Amino acid sequence: MGKGRIHIFIIEDEPVIRRELKVLLENAMYRVTTPDVFDRIVSQIVECRPDLVLLDVNLPGISGFDICTCLREQSAVPVIFLTSRTDSMDELNGILMGGDDYITKPYQAPLLLARIASVLKRTRGTEEKEGTLPVWKGVQLDTAKCCLFVQEQKAELTKNEMKILHRLYQNPGEFVSRMDLIEYLWENRVFIDDNTLSVHITKIREKLKSLGVQDFIETKRGIGYRI
Repeated sequence: MGKGRIHIFIIEDEPVIRRELKVLLENAMYRVTTPDVFDRIVSQIVECRPDLVLLDVNLPGISGFDICTCLREQSAVPVIFLTSRTDSMDELNGILMGGDDYITKPYQAPLLLARIASVLKRTRGTEEKEGTLPVWKGVQLDTAKCCLFVQEQKAELTKNEMKILHRLYQNPGEFVSRMDLIEYLWENRVFIDDNTLSVHITKIREKLKSLGVQDFIETKRGIGYRI
């Protein structure tokens, strides 16, 4: 289940390197997104809300530095530059443009994983101290208070409802299977069966409706749920 908890977004135009990174990170239990077109990449990152971005500097038609500059106008997501360029001025530019780290290719897998873990530890710790709460489509989830907020309105959640939403918020825009949700709750020592899951989803939708939010949770038969 750890793979779904930390989401890494890879921007790399070389298919072989992209696949290698994806396999490496998934084996390390991260969830990974690897787009192969980059024309609206900043919007994709903002929509996906990953925990970290691995960003190649040399991309077709655009520089990774420019992507980072545009991204910083909309998001504080950590960025690690990956590049074959070894100019020290490039590294300085990367940091000045909002990058959190700069790794040159070829890199050793253990070193890359260690640097990723270090950046995540530093940045996620900052988010927790600042009390950042996940928001999706205007709906804020407060796991500490077991509540949903839409502007000034609030809806109380049961423990199970909160955990279901928490799992969906980890993968906004992507379907989470019913079995994945059930296993996630069981891992957290909250037993729930398939029929009970449907009841909880219905109750969550009713609470969202009371806040004026319709169609927030989408169901796809045979696949699962997504927000």
